Amino acid sequence: MSFYSDASSEDPSELETLGWYHYDLSRHAAEALLLSNGTDGSYLLRNSNDGPGCFALSVRAKDSVKHFHVTRRDNSYVFGFNEYATLQDFVNHFANQPLLGSDTGTLIVLKCPYPWRVEEPSIYESVRVHTALQSGRTENDLVPNAPSLGTKEGYLVKQGAIVKSWKQRWFTLNRYELKYFKDKMCEEPIRTLDLKACSAVQFDYSQDRVNCFCLVFPERTFYLCTKTGVEADEWIKILRWKLSQISKGR
Repeated sequence: MSFYSDASSEDPSELETLGWYHYDLSRHAAEALLLSNGTDGSYLLRNSNDGPGCFALSVRAKDSVKHFHVTRRDNSYVFGFNEYATLQDFVNHFANQPLLGSDTGTLIVLKCPYPWRVEEPSIYESVRVHTALQSGRTENDLVPNAPSLGTKEGYLVKQGAIVKSWKQRWFTLNRYELKYFKDKMCEEPIRTLDLKACSAVQFDYSQDRVNCFCLVFPERTFYLCTKTGVEADEWIKILRWKLSQISKGR
Protein backbone atom coordinates (compact mmCIF):
# COMPACT_ATOMS: atom_id res chain seq x y z
CA MET A 1 0.00 0.00 0.00
CA SER A 2 1.37 3.40 -0.94
CA PHE A 3 1.52 6.16 1.65
CA TYR A 4 0.92 8.69 -1.14
CA SER A 5 -2.28 9.60 -2.94
CA ASP A 6 -2.30 9.76 -6.73
CA ALA A 7 -3.01 13.45 -6.75
CA SER A 8 -1.89 16.04 -4.23
CA SER A 9 -4.49 18.27 -2.59
CA GLU A 10 -2.02 21.13 -3.11
CA ASP A 11 -1.01 22.70 -6.41
CA PRO A 12 2.25 20.86 -7.08
CA SER A 13 3.47 23.12 -9.87
CA GLU A 14 5.92 24.96 -7.60
CA LEU A 15 6.50 22.51 -4.77
CA GLU A 16 7.13 19.51 -7.01
CA THR A 17 10.51 21.04 -7.80
CA LEU A 18 11.43 20.55 -4.13
CA GLY A 19 13.19 17.21 -3.73
CA TRP A 20 12.06 16.75 -0.12
CA TYR A 21 8.37 17.60 -0.57
CA HIS A 22 6.43 14.37 0.11
CA TYR A 23 2.96 15.45 -1.06
CA ASP A 24 0.18 13.67 0.91
CA LEU A 25 2.42 11.57 3.12
CA SER A 26 0.53 11.09 6.39
CA ARG A 27 1.84 12.12 9.81
CA HIS A 28 2.12 8.48 10.87
CA ALA A 29 3.92 7.47 7.67
CA ALA A 30 6.32 10.42 7.98
CA GLU A 31 7.22 9.31 11.49
CA ALA A 32 7.75 5.73 10.37
CA LEU A 33 9.88 6.82 7.40
CA LEU A 34 12.14 9.15 9.37
CA LEU A 35 12.54 6.79 12.32
CA SER A 36 13.36 3.75 10.19
CA ASN A 37 15.43 5.34 7.42
CA GLY A 38 16.40 8.81 8.61
CA THR A 39 18.95 10.15 11.06
CA ASP A 40 18.86 12.76 13.80
CA GLY A 41 18.08 16.03 12.01
CA SER A 42 16.47 14.49 8.91
CA TYR A 43 13.41 16.42 7.74
CA LEU A 44 10.73 16.50 5.06
CA LEU A 45 7.82 18.69 4.00
CA ARG A 46 4.33 17.27 3.52
CA ASN A 47 0.74 18.42 3.18
CA SER A 48 -1.17 19.12 6.39
CA ASN A 49 -4.77 18.21 7.16
CA ASP A 50 -5.44 21.78 8.30
CA GLY A 51 -6.55 22.87 4.84
CA PRO A 52 -5.30 24.44 1.60
CA GLY A 53 -1.97 26.21 1.89
CA CYS A 54 -1.10 24.34 5.08
CA PHE A 55 1.93 22.07 5.35
CA ALA A 56 3.86 20.26 8.02
CA LEU A 57 7.62 20.06 8.42
CA SER A 58 8.41 16.69 10.02
CA VAL A 59 11.80 16.50 11.71
CA ARG A 60 13.51 13.57 13.38
CA ALA A 61 14.85 14.50 16.83
CA LYS A 62 16.82 11.50 18.09
CA ASP A 63 14.21 8.79 18.76
CA SER A 64 11.10 10.88 18.04
CA VAL A 65 9.65 13.00 15.25
CA LYS A 66 8.49 16.60 15.75
CA HIS A 67 6.04 18.37 13.43
CA PHE A 68 6.02 22.11 12.68
CA HIS A 69 3.45 24.23 10.82
CA VAL A 70 4.30 25.83 7.47
CA THR A 71 1.74 28.07 5.74
CA ARG A 72 1.65 29.37 2.17
CA ARG A 73 0.19 32.83 1.65
CA ASP A 74 -0.02 33.71 -2.02
CA ASN A 75 3.57 33.03 -3.08
CA SER A 76 5.20 33.45 0.32
CA TYR A 77 5.82 30.84 3.03
CA VAL A 78 5.38 31.38 6.76
CA PHE A 79 7.45 29.23 9.11
CA GLY A 80 7.60 30.07 12.79
CA PHE A 81 7.97 33.84 13.18
CA ASN A 82 9.51 34.24 9.76
CA GLU A 83 7.94 34.83 6.36
CA TYR A 84 9.79 34.00 3.16
CA ALA A 85 8.80 35.91 0.02
CA THR A 86 9.46 32.99 -2.33
CA LEU A 87 9.94 29.23 -2.24
CA GLN A 88 13.57 29.89 -3.16
CA ASP A 89 14.07 31.96 0.02
CA PHE A 90 12.34 29.30 2.10
CA VAL A 91 14.57 26.53 0.72
CA ASN A 92 17.76 28.57 1.07
CA HIS A 93 16.93 28.97 4.76
CA PHE A 94 17.10 25.17 5.17
CA ALA A 95 20.34 24.89 3.20
CA ASN A 96 22.07 26.67 6.08
CA GLN A 97 20.95 24.07 8.63
CA PRO A 98 18.77 26.22 10.91
CA LEU A 99 18.16 25.47 14.56
CA LEU A 100 14.62 24.77 15.75
CA GLY A 101 13.23 24.85 19.26
CA SER A 102 10.42 22.44 20.10
CA ASP A 103 7.70 22.93 22.71
CA THR A 104 9.67 20.74 25.13
CA GLY A 105 12.70 23.02 24.90
CA THR A 106 14.68 20.64 22.73
CA LEU A 107 16.93 22.27 20.14
CA ILE A 108 16.92 20.51 16.76
CA VAL A 109 19.41 21.16 13.97
CA LEU A 110 17.87 20.63 10.53
CA LYS A 111 20.77 18.66 9.10
CA CYS A 112 19.56 16.87 6.00
CA PRO A 113 16.45 16.69 3.81
CA TYR A 114 14.91 13.28 3.27
CA PRO A 115 14.36 13.04 -0.51
CA TRP A 116 11.02 11.99 -1.94
CA ARG A 117 12.38 9.72 -4.64
CA VAL A 118 15.48 7.72 -3.83
CA GLU A 119 16.81 4.30 -4.76
CA GLU A 120 17.88 2.47 -1.65
CA PRO A 121 18.40 -1.11 -0.50
CA SER A 122 15.62 -2.92 1.31
CA ILE A 123 17.77 -3.47 4.39
CA TYR A 124 20.67 -1.42 5.70
CA GLU A 125 21.99 -0.43 9.06
CA SER A 126 22.41 3.30 8.86
CA VAL A 127 21.57 6.22 6.62
CA ARG A 128 23.85 9.16 6.20
CA VAL A 129 22.96 12.16 4.07
CA HIS A 130 25.10 15.09 5.07
CA THR A 131 25.08 18.77 4.20
CA ALA A 132 27.85 20.89 5.67
CA LEU A 133 26.96 23.47 8.33
CA GLN A 134 27.81 26.73 6.61
CA SER A 135 26.15 29.86 5.31
CA GLY A 136 25.39 30.94 1.79
CA ARG A 137 24.21 27.58 0.51
CA THR A 138 21.30 27.06 -1.87
CA GLU A 139 18.91 24.22 -2.55
CA ASN A 140 21.40 22.88 -5.09
CA ASP A 141 23.67 21.96 -2.18
CA LEU A 142 21.06 19.72 -0.57
CA VAL A 143 19.88 16.53 -2.22
CA PRO A 144 21.93 16.34 -5.46
CA ASN A 145 25.31 16.57 -3.73
CA ALA A 146 24.51 14.23 -0.86
CA PRO A 147 26.39 10.92 -0.59
CA SER A 148 24.56 7.74 -1.52
CA LEU A 149 22.20 6.51 1.16
CA GLY A 150 23.33 2.90 1.25
CA THR A 151 26.04 2.84 3.91
CA LYS A 152 26.84 0.21 6.51
CA GLU A 153 29.47 -0.49 9.13
CA GLY A 154 30.21 -3.13 11.71
CA TYR A 155 32.56 -5.85 12.89
CA LEU A 156 33.09 -8.88 10.66
CA VAL A 157 35.44 -11.83 11.07
CA LYS A 158 37.74 -12.11 8.03
CA GLN A 159 39.89 -14.98 6.84
CA GLY A 160 43.55 -14.12 6.18
CA ALA A 161 44.96 -14.29 2.66
CA ILE A 162 48.06 -16.40 3.36
CA VAL A 163 47.62 -17.68 6.90
CA LYS A 164 44.05 -18.92 6.90
CA SER A 165 43.30 -17.70 10.40
CA TRP A 166 40.22 -15.66 11.22
CA LYS A 167 40.46 -12.16 12.72
CA GLN A 168 37.84 -9.60 13.66
CA ARG A 169 38.01 -6.41 11.64
CA TRP A 170 35.93 -3.22 11.51
CA PHE A 171 34.28 -2.77 8.10
CA THR A 172 32.76 0.36 6.56
CA LEU A 173 30.76 0.50 3.33
CA ASN A 174 30.36 3.87 1.63
CA ARG A 175 29.49 4.43 -2.00
CA TYR A 176 31.36 1.67 -3.85
CA GLU A 177 34.19 1.20 -1.37
CA LEU A 178 34.38 -1.48 1.31
CA LYS A 179 37.15 -0.69 3.79
CA TYR A 180 38.36 -2.71 6.72
CA PHE A 181 40.35 -1.57 9.72
CA LYS A 182 42.17 -3.29 12.57
CA ASP A 183 39.46 -1.96 14.90
CA LYS A 184 36.82 0.76 15.09
CA MET A 185 39.22 3.37 16.50
CA CYS A 186 41.76 3.15 13.67
CA GLU A 187 41.66 5.96 11.13
CA GLU A 188 43.67 4.30 8.36
CA PRO A 189 42.18 1.19 6.73
CA ILE A 190 44.17 -1.98 6.26
CA ARG A 191 42.73 -2.22 2.77
CA THR A 192 40.08 -0.65 0.56
CA LEU A 193 38.11 -2.92 -1.76
CA ASP A 194 36.68 -1.35 -4.92
CA LEU A 195 33.29 -2.98 -5.47
CA LYS A 196 33.46 -2.09 -9.16
CA ALA A 197 35.93 -4.99 -9.45
CA CYS A 198 33.72 -7.41 -7.48
CA SER A 199 31.88 -9.99 -9.59
CA ALA A 200 29.70 -11.67 -6.94
CA VAL A 201 28.54 -11.62 -3.31
CA GLN A 202 27.00 -14.78 -1.89
CA PHE A 203 26.56 -17.04 1.13
CA ASP A 204 29.45 -19.46 1.49
CA TYR A 205 29.31 -22.97 2.92
CA SER A 206 32.84 -24.10 2.05
CA GLN A 207 34.36 -22.82 5.29
CA ASP A 208 34.12 -24.52 8.64
CA ARG A 209 32.07 -21.59 9.99
CA VAL A 210 28.46 -20.49 10.11
CA ASN A 211 27.02 -17.18 8.85
CA CYS A 212 29.78 -16.91 6.27
CA PHE A 213 29.66 -15.08 2.94
CA CYS A 214 32.19 -14.20 0.29
CA LEU A 215 33.08 -11.43 -2.14
CA VAL A 216 34.60 -12.60 -5.39
CA PHE A 217 37.34 -10.44 -6.92
CA PRO A 218 39.60 -11.32 -9.88
CA GLU A 219 42.69 -11.73 -7.70
CA ARG A 220 41.08 -13.14 -4.54
CA THR A 221 37.89 -14.26 -2.86
CA PHE A 222 37.30 -12.65 0.53
CA TYR A 223 35.58 -14.78 3.18
CA LEU A 224 33.69 -12.94 5.92
CA CYS A 225 31.56 -14.08 8.85
CA THR A 226 28.95 -12.43 11.05
CA LYS A 227 27.56 -13.32 14.46
CA THR A 228 24.08 -14.07 13.13
CA GLY A 229 22.43 -15.16 9.90
CA VAL A 230 20.39 -11.96 9.89
CA GLU A 231 23.56 -9.85 9.89
CA ALA A 232 25.02 -11.89 7.04
CA ASP A 233 21.80 -11.45 5.07
CA GLU A 234 21.89 -7.67 5.62
CA TRP A 235 25.48 -7.40 4.39
CA ILE A 236 24.76 -9.56 1.36
CA LYS A 237 21.65 -7.57 0.42
CA ILE A 238 23.30 -4.18 0.58
CA LEU A 239 26.44 -5.39 -1.22
CA ARG A 240 24.37 -6.98 -3.97
CA TRP A 241 22.39 -3.76 -4.27
CA LYS A 242 25.67 -1.90 -4.73
CA LEU A 243 26.72 -4.30 -7.48
CA SER A 244 23.36 -3.84 -9.21
CA GLN A 245 23.84 -0.05 -9.17
CA ILE A 246 27.31 -0.48 -10.66
CA SER A 247 25.88 -2.69 -13.44
CA LYS A 248 23.21 -0.08 -14.26
CA GLY A 249 25.91 2.56 -14.67
CA ARG A 250 27.95 0.51 -17.15
